[in-house]
Order: sequence, then C-alpha cells, then structure tokens
Amino acid sequence: MNHITTPGVTAGFNWGKTIFLLLGAVLFAIVYGLASIPDALDPAGNHFALTHEGKGALAILALAIVWWVSRALPVGVTAIAVGMLQMLFIARPGGAAFGNFISPPILFICASTLIGMAFIKTGLIKRLVYRVLMAAGGRTVLVYLGIMVVIALLSHVMIYTAVVASIYPLLFSAYMRYAEGEQPTRFGKGLFIAMAYAAAAGSMITLPGAARSVLAVEFFRAFAGKEISSGHFSYYMLPLGWLMLFLLWGFVMICFRPQKKHIPEFREYIRLQCAEMGAASRNEILTLVIAVTGVMVLLLSSLMPEGVVWNKTVVIVTPVLLLFMLNILDVHDLQSLPWNMILLFSGAISIAFCLWETGAARWLAVNGLNLLQSSNGVTIAMAAAFLSLLMANGMANVVVLAVVLPVMLAAASYLKIVPDILLLTILAAVGMPLMLPAAGAANTLVCESGQFTGREFFMYGAMASMLVIVAVALMVYVVWPMMGLSLFVF
Repeated sequence: MNHITTPGVTAGFNWGKTIFLLLGAVLFAIVYGLASIPDALDPAGNHFALTHEGKGALAILALAIVWWVSRALPVGVTAIAVGMLQMLFIARPGGAAFGNFISPPILFICASTLIGMAFIKTGLIKRLVYRVLMAAGGRTVLVYLGIMVVIALLSHVMIYTAVVASIYPLLFSAYMRYAEGEQPTRFGKGLFIAMAYAAAAGSMITLPGAARSVLAVEFFRAFAGKEISSGHFSYYMLPLGWLMLFLLWGFVMICFRPQKKHIPEFREYIRLQCAEMGAASRNEILTLVIAVTGVMVLLLSSLMPEGVVWNKTVVIVTPVLLLFMLNILDVHDLQSLPWNMILLFSGAISIAFCLWETGAARWLAVNGLNLLQSSNGVTIAMAAAFLSLLMANGMANVVVLAVVLPVMLAAASYLKIVPDILLLTILAAVGMPLMLPAAGAANTLVCESGQFTGREFFMYGAMASMLVIVAVALMVYVVWPMMGLSLFVF
C-alpha cells in the first residue's frame, strides 16, 4: 500500500538533524558570548588580543564545522549561513563576506567541472578506458596499473570526481567478466580501491584536478603574499603525485594480488565494446584537443616573458567558452553543475578570509606554537599535515584547508620555514582521505561496489595513509630541497 502524505503534515521529525543544528548554534553562542579571552603571547613576548570580530569569526567557524560535518543542512546552505553570520555579527562586512562566493577561484572550479562534463558527454572517457583495458589484454596485474595510470592522467585535466563517477560503471561492467558469484574477490577489492587511490594521487598534480588545489593557491596568495604559478605548482607536486601513485599500486598488488592472472575472454569483450563505439567523433577529438591545450597553456604560463601575465582563471575558462561555441556543451550542462558543492567551496573561502582578516588565524597560530615550543618547524609542519589527513576523513577537504592553512601560514614566520612547504604538504595530506567511506565520492563508490565492509576499508585505508605520510616526508626532507625548494628561511 502506498504511503499518502497529507498536505501540511510532515512525514516525520528528524531528531538527529535538530540536535546538530542546536549544537552548532549553542557552540556559536558560547564562543561569541565569552566575556574575556586571554591574549596570545608569541615567542618574542608580543601580545595578540582576540578582537570582537575575531571572536565572531571563531564562533562562526565552530557552528560551520558542526553543521558541515553532520550535514544537518545541505553544505551549500551552511555556506550561505557562514556569509550571513559574518554580516550579522560584524565579523566582516557583507561585500567581503559574500564577495568570495563569485570569485576567480570559483569560476576556475566551475570551468574545470564543465570540462569534465564534456569528457563524459562525448564518451571520451569511456573510449580512453577501453583502450587501456584493451592494452592490458586481460592480465589482472596490468589492469590494475593501466586503470590507475589513465585515472591519474584524466585527473590532471579535469575535476577528479567526474573521472571516478564516469569510470566506476565501466570498471564494474569489466569486473563482471572476472567474478564468478556475488562474493567479494581480491581482484574486485584491488580494482575499485585502486580507482580511489589513483584519483586522489593524480588530482593533486595540476590545478584543474581538484577544487582544493585552486582554493589552497588562492589562500597562499592572500595570506602568504606570494604567487605560485600553475607551472611551479605542478613542478613540485608532479613527483609527489606519481610517487604516491606507484607506491599505492605496489600496496594494491601486495594486499589484493588477484587469484587469476587473466580474465577469461576479457580481450574479446573489450574489443566488442570498442567496436560498438565506432571511430572517434568530431566532438571527442575537439574536446581532447581543447582540454589538453588549455592545461598545457596553464602549465607553461609561468614561462611567459616578464610583464606578460596569463591569469589562470582566464586560461581555464577559455576552453569552456570554446566548448559552448562548438555546441559540445549546452545550457543543460551549465544547469547540471553541482551548485551545492560549489557553494561549499565559496563558504570555505569566505570563512578562511574571515579568520585571516579578523586576526583569529594569528591568535590560534600563536597559541598553538606555545603548546609546541619544544618542536622544530619541520616537525610541526609534518604534524599539521598528519592532522590535516585525519581531519579530511571526517569533513570536506576544502573545509580542512580553510581552517588549517590560514593558521599555519600565520605561524610560518615563527617557524622560520618557507611557507611554500606548508602549502604543499598540507594540500597533499588533505587530498588523500583514504580511511572512511564518506570521506569522498571515490571512497563512497568503492564501498558501493560491495567488495569491502566499513572495517576492511578503514584498515586498508589506514595502512595506505601511512604510505602517504612517508611519501610527503620524503619530499620535504629530500626531493623538494633537491628541486630548489629550501626548507627554512635564512
């Protein structure tokens, strides 16, 4: 019998949602209502008072974290609340609070997402994946490696969530050629978890790969007072991303070595799929050329002669305009943008600037340094990266960046450490939330495959996270100094 809902009568009361909404509001009231908060005292003996505006920023942060983590409201709605609360409680004026909602980084994220939509719409991703699987020839070891490499490469040119969303059904269909029942297999576990690991590692290498990278570079420009070009960003992140990729491939091979060396009749199945697709269409070729050209221009923009500035947002928006002009994208694609998540990114930018401009970030940084007086700068930086990795498993990585990066950049002068190191290490850590199913779209899809229990996913993710920290430490102590990025300010 169908359930009939009478107009004006609610279907039920959500106690969990109400409790978290109230908890966020109570934390806001407690922090904002504190009569006096001690000054922060830096190592040189200077006092930093927490202003009324700074106290308001911390109160808004407390509320936003509770609501974002609990999803008591849609994350985009919470982001709008962040802007409104800044206006109401004088943390920042309205023009500043909502000025971050439509800004160059947000346009960059929208453009990268639309490029991903073009890859999906034209069938280009499907064709590339099937070509890789054809080259693997049904050898399970090569299937692992080929899938990880193609996912990483695709995540260089578009938002990685679009990559995993489009590749997952293709992998599931291919896996059905291997499975002999409904029980999980080592190959199934390895195939789907390799998808998530490769997307995370590949997306950290270029700015179009992940929204978090665009926001982090914007925070760095505003808070550290330094520009890092797209080319220089990829120069330092490329060895880290690919090191992680191959380390995680080895991890997958050890933990999930397939029971069968070959997938029966796999090559014939892939050949049939390729035959059904036919020759590459005009739209596929144009999309690939336009997207790759845009990313290459973005990477090479740092080589332009002095005085010639190529704004990264203009560079990435131009290919999107071409895709619309060529009728590869249309208004329906524009309407399909994930506006809830885009508002989340906007809210993260807004709260980060709020913490910085009100002095709350420096107050937190100085108090944190006092708790860690016996530790050196690099140890603190690595500890911040490890903490960021853990936090990113419980909340959106852009929220973690909005909280951690302003505080650590405020602490950079006291640590005598080059702020670029803080940017790169924290960004790498937040981009690899491998332990919890809800930590990202790729993780959720892995668990939806039916290959893992929550406990298994956490156990393997915790081990993989240790490899991530080892790789970041290797870059900080050995590789980046060899590439010209010093650890300390002299």
